[in-house]
Amino acid sequence: MAEWLKTFCTILAAVLASSGFWAYIQSRRDKKDARTRLLVGLAHDRICWLGMSYVRRQYVTRDEYENLHDYLYVPYHELGGNGSAERVMKEVNSLELRDN
Repeated sequence: MAEWLKTFCTILAAVLASSGFWAYIQSRRDKKDARTRLLVGLAHDRICWLGMSYVRRQYVTRDEYENLHDYLYVPYHELGGNGSAERVMKEVNSLELRDN
């Protein structure tokens, strides 16, 4: 029984000392960080504002779409944002795509 306990303690110490474990804990903490929440909020506002202006205009250029999708929506979505910004992006995706 003592050997089993030593092995368990060794494995537990190795897991706690591993950088992957602490990176996971840090990433979980960062998702709830005030700066992250602020960035998600700002991205949400910008996605909605720009997206709705394109919807009102009834078309979007390729550059506008790339900027909105690749540089705002994808990072916003990766940080956990969703909801109305996702609905706006669905509407933007259905718009006519024009060259610059």
